[in-house]
Amino acid sequence: MRFATTRWSMVLAAAGGATSKQADRALAELCAGYWYPLYAYVRRRGYDAEDARDLTQAFFARLLERRGLASADPARGRFRSFLLTAMKNFLASEWRRQAAGKRGGGAAIVSIDAADAEQRYRSEPADTRTPEALYERRWALALLERAVADVRRGYARRGETELFDALKAYLGIDAAAVPYGDLSLRLGRSEAALRTALSRLRARWRTRVRELVAETVQDGRLVDDELRDLLRLLSPP
Repeated sequence: MRFATTRWSMVLAAAGGATSKQADRALAELCAGYWYPLYAYVRRRGYDAEDARDLTQAFFARLLERRGLASADPARGRFRSFLLTAMKNFLASEWRRQAAGKRGGGAAIVSIDAADAEQRYRSEPADTRTPEALYERRWALALLERAVADVRRGYARRGETELFDALKAYLGIDAAAVPYGDLSLRLGRSEAALRTALSRLRARWRTRVRELVAETVQDGRLVDDELRDLLRLLSPP
């Protein structure tokens, strides 16, 4: 069976050769989608908000200049694992000792809303797990949130934002527990129509989750394994 080229496999293929604009764009999009788990990881390692922001930006600057891809081999199958390994190496390197004003060359390589990042970090419940374990969990949550946001945009284009917002809370709930009667009164749709709508929403969401996972693995055969890992990471400790 042939598998489609993933964003991460494209990046790795180009890492050792000539610059590829398509690969550069793929790497930039991956970094933009998953900066928060790394920011939170750096915060959990004991850095304050300003240093965490600067270090995260500097890390992505180095990565997007391709110098950081040399360490991809130990965990080249999954972008998630590579990023954590690369960040650990980065924090242990001389970059950590540079002045904050020099980090990242002053350029915003990946758009990080510092206030939003810190608000999200401070609103998280207390957790005694290791920074590494929390990074993995935040990665899984970030991927699911991206899938929800992407599907919502599709509903918005069709003028069905209200339907999506009403049903999204029931994506992970058993169908028997969904209050179709209340939703029917609120939305002015029959219960049968809402059952069909929720079924379609769940299918679209699962498809998008799978697509996002596929972007972050080197080989399409790893998608199912990565999905199982993400489900495990979301389970209560």
